[in-house]
Amino acid sequence: MLKRCAVTICLAAAGLAHAAEPVDLDMVGKIRQEAFHNSQVMDTLTHLTEVIGPRLTNSPQMSQANAWTRSRMGEWGLANVRDEAIDAFGRGWEFSHASVQMLGPRQMPLHALPKAWTPGTNGPVEGEAALVKISKLADLEQHRGKLAGKVLLLDEARAYRRAEQADSHRHDEDTLAEMQAFTVPVDRQEDRAKRIRDYQERQELARATNAFFAEEGVLATISISGWDNGIIRTGGGGSRKAGEPVGVPALTMISEHYNPLVRALERGENVRLQVNVDARFTDETDQPGYNTLAEIPGRGGKAGEIVMLGAHLDSWHTGTGASDNAAGVAVMMEAMRILQAVGARPDRTIRIALWTAEEQGLIGSREYVTRHFASYPEPTDPDQLALPASLRQPTGPLQTTRDYDRFSVYFNMDNGSGRIRGVYAQENLAAVPIFQAWLAPFHDIGATTVATRNTGSTDHIPFDTVGLPGFQFIQDRLDYFSNVHHSHLDTREHVEPEDLKQAAAIIASFAWHAATREEKFPRKRVVQPN
Repeated sequence: MLKRCAVTICLAAAGLAHAAEPVDLDMVGKIRQEAFHNSQVMDTLTHLTEVIGPRLTNSPQMSQANAWTRSRMGEWGLANVRDEAIDAFGRGWEFSHASVQMLGPRQMPLHALPKAWTPGTNGPVEGEAALVKISKLADLEQHRGKLAGKVLLLDEARAYRRAEQADSHRHDEDTLAEMQAFTVPVDRQEDRAKRIRDYQERQELARATNAFFAEEGVLATISISGWDNGIIRTGGGGSRKAGEPVGVPALTMISEHYNPLVRALERGENVRLQVNVDARFTDETDQPGYNTLAEIPGRGGKAGEIVMLGAHLDSWHTGTGASDNAAGVAVMMEAMRILQAVGARPDRTIRIALWTAEEQGLIGSREYVTRHFASYPEPTDPDQLALPASLRQPTGPLQTTRDYDRFSVYFNMDNGSGRIRGVYAQENLAAVPIFQAWLAPFHDIGATTVATRNTGSTDHIPFDTVGLPGFQFIQDRLDYFSNVHHSHLDTREHVEPEDLKQAAAIIASFAWHAATREEKFPRKRVVQPN
């Protein structure tokens, strides 16, 4: 039998003493030794980013990543290694070359990269630049018959925004203390209605604009990057769905090159550009995406109960998806490897999920939760059905599967490569003393904080939405939101190896304790729709 040590903690915010939560310090010691002295986390990250590269959902590189992670976890001895399809996501897409050259009034190379799911140019094309503003459907008609053979600039020039704080940031005592303050939420019904209206208007305008530009013979479009300092931050354009209009070749350009083009046009100069994009759809019809899963089987009477950890395997296409989210994938895989290496034999089954299509709206994790655990009934209103799942009005009551009651907890990592400083309790107050106990053996490496607040926008949300405990960790943000998030700088250079080792140790320990505690993880109340 393994020795266990009970760590007694208090929920200070409530001033209440809680029963001791067992902490297996013998296992924690083994996990730390393996994580810190025999780590393979950077080997995993390097292969994902520099051998495979960016992993846009349904691209050939994403298929390679599914296959390689399956193979690697099989080599480590994990069980039930498999891919699981999600419903038809759309077509695969990739690009291999992009260049923009200003030919006049002077010559210079301009730095730009294509938006995903937009067509290539089929060789270099040349044309005059024109500045157009399309903010509503009525704006299209005024340009009819005027755009053939042109390269369109879709944004106005933007003033340079100087940084008000350092590019890279680590938490200190003050910022961690701030995270423990909870803000009472306000009614968001009006905000939600506005988000739905804005989404519907954007989708309608995008479809109409794609079709209009292609019909009018536009050569290409260029948008300004959302960030300055030579960073290209871009995502998707066109359409991933077969049969929908994909428009014309569309690129995003660094602001420092885009702004001078606009100013030249405003001075009345004739700006001539050459654009060359080698991009292609890799499928003729819509294809399913794939989540990759593997397990350390439980034993005994609790083997049918499930502890999960996961991260999204997909990325955007311009960098190599290192911080977003090869870092999370490498850490979660490393946590499973560590547990396997130290001979962990959990009571509950520990399952890892590497999600697809997180970047397109948590699609992989949301479909997995719907299929295996719970969902609200599909709406019958056609307008609701046309919305992405995240914007639909829930209809009740919640429909659960047999595994809903067998589920214990899910842990997610998707905030870059910064070290773990704690965990968000997602308003689950019963989780707070448990997390405080589990973090205690890692105070010496900076993990100390349990915040009661929610955090969102990644793959723990589908679990939380249906009342299953799902959690995301508090991390040092480093330069995640200043340089790398969805940008072409999202490469291995911005990853901190020691931070990933620390994160893998903590998550392996969390998974072990969740899989061996006497009771399943406590749940908060599900607020059913009216």
